[in-house]
Amino acid sequence: METTEERIGDLRRRKAIAEAGGGAQRVDTQHAKGKLTARERLETLLDDDSFQELDSLVEHRCRDFGMDDNVIPGDGVVTGHGTIDGRPIYCFAQDFTVYGGSLGEMHGLKICKVLDMAMKTGAPVIGLNDSGGARIQEGVASLGSYAEIFFRNVRASGVIPQISIIMGPCAGGAVYSPAITDFVIMVNKTAHMFITGPEVIKTVTNEEVTFEELGGAGTHASMSGVTHFTANDDEEALEIARELVSHIPQNNLETTPNKSTRDSAERKCEKLQEIVPEDSQKPYDVIEVISEIIDDGAFLEVQGDFARNIVVGYGRLDGHTVGIIGNQPNFLAGCLDIDASVKAARFIRFCDAFNIPLLTLVDVPGFLPGANQEWGGIIRHGAKLLYAYSESTVPKMTVVMRKAYGGAYDVMCSKHIRGDYNIAWPTAQLAVMGADGAVQIIHRNRIKNSRNPEEERERLVEEYGELFANPYKAAALGYLDDVIEPRETREKLCKALKMLLEKQEDRPARKHGNIPL
Repeated sequence: METTEERIGDLRRRKAIAEAGGGAQRVDTQHAKGKLTARERLETLLDDDSFQELDSLVEHRCRDFGMDDNVIPGDGVVTGHGTIDGRPIYCFAQDFTVYGGSLGEMHGLKICKVLDMAMKTGAPVIGLNDSGGARIQEGVASLGSYAEIFFRNVRASGVIPQISIIMGPCAGGAVYSPAITDFVIMVNKTAHMFITGPEVIKTVTNEEVTFEELGGAGTHASMSGVTHFTANDDEEALEIARELVSHIPQNNLETTPNKSTRDSAERKCEKLQEIVPEDSQKPYDVIEVISEIIDDGAFLEVQGDFARNIVVGYGRLDGHTVGIIGNQPNFLAGCLDIDASVKAARFIRFCDAFNIPLLTLVDVPGFLPGANQEWGGIIRHGAKLLYAYSESTVPKMTVVMRKAYGGAYDVMCSKHIRGDYNIAWPTAQLAVMGADGAVQIIHRNRIKNSRNPEEERERLVEEYGELFANPYKAAALGYLDDVIEPRETREKLCKALKMLLEKQEDRPARKHGNIPL
């Protein structure tokens, strides 16, 4: 009979095998690619000495294709929990040194256990993806575990925050779990996501495309919008995740964590008048406006390379996290188009699900005209943004800086879709359209029949501008709560947010709405 010491020795040996992963040679290969190992990634992501591993001794049950002679404890994924800034986090990291990180039955069930425990305890989940995909040797059992993960991702959506970090290959069915999660972070050059790879595409469609062109971080950041953040290496990706977690609550029943600041809530924003040109046709960078308003100028932009005509991200007002949406005049004059509508709608729905107040900065000439936009479904996609704002019940604050024209005025969190605190600068123009276009429609015959058409047109444009190209008509109707000087913006918003933090608003009981997907 074995002694206790012998049993402890056997346990240590087994755990050492699990910790060694695929062995020194494969670890060296991982490092040579500029990638950390699964355990190194978890150590970097979490607070020092906080990681507690689960299921380190789990083994696969496959006995086909010689797999019974190739058993490594842990089955290619490291799972467990730890803390970030002292707050509990559940996490898993696929280990590419073990079976190429491929997902088999037990590998998948380990991830499912982490997701189940996160739901029970109300803690966020961060998944570090680096996998060759489904483990072919296990067949449908592998596919079954994928589906179990997908189901849990959907069930957890809107209940606990879910973050996916893509740090290597992520192909086929594997991409759907990250796609369901709230945020995707990709490492440039080493991470790839696609449904079908370049070889399959060439065989089926005869298209030639590289891994990077097809599913690299740059592609998904700027073209598809699949990823929300791009990092230069593993360390930066993990640091982005830590910063993101600092802005969001643990679950849908909690509020965001506060961060103390020395930036006074009563600070005047003297630079705003310089940043935003008086001429409504001149562009500017709305991120400069955001940085001037929020605490310490600290803005975490989300999807910065996608749909650049709208900006979304996180900042703080008097220590409280707010989700910020702003039209970007530097791109497409800040018009709303298909991609911008989808980008903002998704962001708003996350904020609403997790009790994050919304701040909307408006300078929008309307929806982007064009046949391609209409054929692409701008009506349907623009309605997503309208739906998201109307559905949300968190505190909603809106600042109209310059243009707010047509349906875009309504959509950008106007009072009519239940903005709680709607204010404007004196430079704001709230109208169906710009003065030039309006006059051309209203007074077409009058201009045509006048002795001096150009002079008459200019006079009518000025007249229309005095009547509508200002915020006072809207203020008189109660559509604006106040018209303020730009320098007062931060002070007014901080006071409004303090007032609105305890806001409660009910919606009719229903299973769920039918957003125009």
